[in-house]
Amino acid sequence: MTENTKSTATGSSSLENILSFMNCLFPEPRNFAIRLWDGTYFGATQPQAFMLAINNAGALRRMFQIPLELSIAEAYIRKDFDIEGDLIVAFQTFETLAKTITAQPLQLLRLRFALPKGEELTQNIERGPAQLAGSQHSRKRDREAIQYHYDVGNDFYALWLDQRMIYSCAYFSTETEDLDTAQEKKLDIICRKLDLKPGETLLDIGCGWGGLIIYAAQKYGVRATGITLSKEQHQLANIRIAAAGLQGTIVKPLDYRDIRGTTFDKIVSIGMFEHVGRQNLPDYFGYAYNLLKPGGLFLNHGISLAANSLQKSSFLATLFDRTIVGSGSFTQRYIFPDGELIPVSEVNIIAEQTGFDIHHVENWRKHYARTLRHWLKRLENHQSEAIQLSSESVYRIWKLYMSMAAYSFDIGNLAVNQTLLSKPDNSARKVAVADAKRCCVAT
Repeated sequence: MTENTKSTATGSSSLENILSFMNCLFPEPRNFAIRLWDGTYFGATQPQAFMLAINNAGALRRMFQIPLELSIAEAYIRKDFDIEGDLIVAFQTFETLAKTITAQPLQLLRLRFALPKGEELTQNIERGPAQLAGSQHSRKRDREAIQYHYDVGNDFYALWLDQRMIYSCAYFSTETEDLDTAQEKKLDIICRKLDLKPGETLLDIGCGWGGLIIYAAQKYGVRATGITLSKEQHQLANIRIAAAGLQGTIVKPLDYRDIRGTTFDKIVSIGMFEHVGRQNLPDYFGYAYNLLKPGGLFLNHGISLAANSLQKSSFLATLFDRTIVGSGSFTQRYIFPDGELIPVSEVNIIAEQTGFDIHHVENWRKHYARTLRHWLKRLENHQSEAIQLSSESVYRIWKLYMSMAAYSFDIGNLAVNQTLLSKPDNSARKVAVADAKRCCVAT
């Protein structure tokens, strides 16, 4: 590293230990510079993409505790360090960490213990990790998981979502559209894929703030029902429906497993099945199948994991990823607790096994990467308002999450797919799903 010492407050021995650790962790060439809390500066050895600002003496030790992903994320949320510049680009640099640590773990461990300890933490992160109780995917726990993420505050989300508050991937026909135009384009694509007709009934599973059902009712004349487990989404969605004067359109605070005594011409689920869990997908598609009239269409849209990410690794590699790197630990604790991403090929096999016919599958990966960049820019442009409405930790959590997601879509680790399914028009059978008693365990 190119060293330009602006202060001696760090101390020569501590400075040397920090330099040794960073040189081992990020071997040259490097596309970022480092600035320590006392002003000490280490320059980049390639054109500089960003600045890693270490804000206090104990930051590096806390950043590189096990599991690494969670420790680095929590250090960022606490402001132990900042990325000055493009946070998405920084993820590309940090992607090499696992390889470096795997290659020389003992040396890095020795160097880490030589880093300055700094002052002991005196307070926790304002928005702590999710604390869920009960059986995973019980109704009560699912409701808590959804509300942890989506009930941060309607005003917070309104700062950076489009005017309809669509919290899922937009569709960009060109690179020049604004977010509002791209989201309306997405809504119209969905309605046309579902071949909506005036007077038809539409169920939206996980309807958010009601953007799709309001659009479908206004533009296509359907009678739409949305369901959500979020208190804040339910409240605002019905206010918007009333303001639009839409009769026969409503949002209910309901679990999809609790819909009884009715069927629908069309069903849509946008960004919801990621919360279901792999083992529960047969029941998820079973409920949708039973709620759909024969000949009806079901559009299932959600984020999927790249199939090549599930390639079998050795026992030691898997153990290292789970215990040392802690892949997914930040998302599970601070973003989508109990969420699970599955390759679309697996998801659609389960849909077929349920009895659905598959008509069309479309990958919108690049559209989601672009959507996230719009959201991120809008969030950054409203930083002070976002912090005032929620907290600085919430602002930093969402900035980190959206940057990480944009990078994952960029490189193909994640995709988002729309699958159009139909229930055979000669089908009168009911699909067996878990009985209500079993579903309600620990609720």
